[in-house]
Amino acid sequence: MGILKQVSDILMQVRWQDAIDVLIVAFIIYRILLLIKGTKAVQMLTGLGILLLALLVSHWTGLYTIDWIVQTFWAQIVIVIIVLFQPELRRALAHIGENPFFYSLSPVEESRFLEEIVKASVSLANKRIGALLVLERETDLRTFTEMGTELDAKVSREVILSIFNPTSPIHDGAVIIRGKRIIAAGCFLPLSLSTERTRTLGTRHRAALGITEETDAVVIIVSEETGTISMAKGGKIVKDLDILSLREEISKTFVKTKKEVQKRRQG
Repeated sequence: MGILKQVSDILMQVRWQDAIDVLIVAFIIYRILLLIKGTKAVQMLTGLGILLLALLVSHWTGLYTIDWIVQTFWAQIVIVIIVLFQPELRRALAHIGENPFFYSLSPVEESRFLEEIVKASVSLANKRIGALLVLERETDLRTFTEMGTELDAKVSREVILSIFNPTSPIHDGAVIIRGKRIIAAGCFLPLSLSTERTRTLGTRHRAALGITEETDAVVIIVSEETGTISMAKGGKIVKDLDILSLREEISKTFVKTKKEVQKRRQG
């Protein structure tokens, strides 16, 4: 009874403003976690967590030199966060005022735009025209679109073929697709720094690996030299895809992602 009375007293002291305050903070933390998911910011946060643990351990064990070094570092933590998380901070500021919950595609729309991407990839491969198609998922790719030519075009085989036509002024670089819209072309992607995996790969494949190592995007690569199609996801490449296997891989990836997003939002 004593415990129940204490709990009751605590609940009586909780104001409705406190509940709103907690919900707002929880929402902000949730959005930050979504923002950095699939990026190198997660590794940086892990490193900061290790440094915090080192601070606690050094203070508890009396390792005064290490304690002084770590405390000096933490005194500059605001500057460190701004420098390390500059891309994520820019992306977060750009998202202020946007509402991500209203974005969705019906199964028919989703199937249609994915099929257009598959047809465009096969046509490019048959003509041996090199291409990079970056399909955005949950990680915003605004940082990369800013370095290209911004578009707002419907995803279609004809538009994609015209962009990568060798005579087009924006055929170099990658096309970035969000939902059913082509949002930018001529975008330059970060090259993978993994020398073991990229030793035998060309620039397009290294760029595809690079962006999939930093984000959760999916990239379709069409080789100009061999006319083959590959797909990069999660820092790994699946090579020599035909039209059936490409359709299966891309549909499986995006249908699964949509279901997971809807389930998470309902939960």
